[in-house]
Amino acid sequence: MSRTVYYTASTLDGFLADEHDSLDWLLSQDIDEQGPMNYTDFEARIGALAMGATTYEWIRDHLAESGEGWSYAMPSWVFTHRDLPAVGERITFTSAPVAEVHAEMLAAAEGRDLWVVGGGDLAGQFADAGLLDEVVVSYAPVTLGAGRPLLPRRLDLRLVEHARNRAFLCGRYEVVGPRDGMMGP
Repeated sequence: MSRTVYYTASTLDGFLADEHDSLDWLLSQDIDEQGPMNYTDFEARIGALAMGATTYEWIRDHLAESGEGWSYAMPSWVFTHRDLPAVGERITFTSAPVAEVHAEMLAAAEGRDLWVVGGGDLAGQFADAGLLDEVVVSYAPVTLGAGRPLLPRRLDLRLVEHARNRAFLCGRYEVVGPRDGMMGP
């Protein structure tokens, strides 16, 4: 059965990126690429992607700097209200609410999981609609004090797995539901 999973890294104080959308804090951390909750094993379970415009633009800019091409073979949805150029195949741009396209994304995943790549607000939109099943976070030993929040919602989560991967504390959480019956931020 397909699950909708928000898999990401965060600073210890709960930020995905700094206030300039930089991930320099993440790219300098020590991690075992084959260690617990690693990206390669996670990505092998993925059949489709969902990401926000800021995440897509960061990936696009990073690809342009490195000279690499779009590395995702699976169907990808970019949630945006802007006109953005496609940098790869199988990319769908949408401004529809996540609840309206979730079934289409799951169908495209063909029984594999749907990865909510980022950002935190998009993952929150899936949670608001009751469509987010898991949150997997690798916490880095860094604080930023400000930036893009990990998940700007009030949610109850249940820890189902934890591990250490070199510098990172990793946790996999099941989404129980909105905190105190409240939806949204």
